[in-house]
Amino acid sequence: MAKIEKSPDQWRSQLNDEQYRVTREKGTERPFTGDYQVRDEQGIYHCVCCHAPLFENEHKFDAGCGWPSFDRPLGRQSVEEHRDSSHGMERTEVVCSHCDAHLGHVFPDGPPQTTGLRYCINSVSLEFHPNE
Repeated sequence: MAKIEKSPDQWRSQLNDEQYRVTREKGTERPFTGDYQVRDEQGIYHCVCCHAPLFENEHKFDAGCGWPSFDRPLGRQSVEEHRDSSHGMERTEVVCSHCDAHLGHVFPDGPPQTTGLRYCINSVSLEFHPNE
């Protein structure tokens, strides 16, 4: 599948300022401010930029970090992971595999009874589709 590519102006016309800052400029929303941190209904989280399905609510857990946390993506090809050495840290960035939208980071401190991973994702990079 070919990557979705748009100019910065095209992305800006589609996204609000915060969505653009986080997804296209690799920003981070403030902790405990996102809409999806505490959502409990069943459904699928999609990329706010290209609407690709990314995470299932069934695999979401409360990590207490202030951002939605998942123990795995919806499928192996839903997201890509890249080395991120910004801000003086070594982390693994998570992006949408369809449009390269910055979603957040993955850490090895998730629930040990599942994958042991914590996909720490910005709410503004997601849109929720209930009952999918």
